[in-house]
Amino acid sequence: MKPNPTLTKYSFLIGEWQTEVSNAAWLEPGEILKGIAKFEWLENQSFITLHSESFPEEGKPSPPKAVAVISCDDTSGQCQMLYYDERGVSRIYETSFENGVLKQWRDVPDFPQRFEGNVNEDGESIEAAWWNAKDGGAWKKDFDIRYFRKE
Repeated sequence: MKPNPTLTKYSFLIGEWQTEVSNAAWLEPGEILKGIAKFEWLENQSFITLHSESFPEEGKPSPPKAVAVISCDDTSGQCQMLYYDERGVSRIYETSFENGVLKQWRDVPDFPQRFEGNVNEDGESIEAAWWNAKDGGAWKKDFDIRYFRKE
């Protein structure tokens, strides 16, 4: 099977990243929660997979352990990420990467979400945040997340 050319723009993600979550309602002020995000090619670069997890202190809340698959339509160019986590939550996010900005979003009535990450010029770090508009209300930041490529 040939590699999927529609995923070329996402190839910078491939590898293991250290993550740092901050400014979340469930964290103490100034607290940083560390974790990992690992992006890999699947089936000779047909898809990109993501495995992520955090390492909280015992008894503290954290984002759930999750898996995802990213792919793009070769005709429309539309890209999506299929997400599933240990809570049993399953989501489909639209995704794009243009001008150094990685975006993911879903527009559903009860819980729309947005992710926007600025990729450093050298591709070694991403400064990002998740936002939501629970129950159709105003957009509120859920948390900040930073990605640093592991050596």
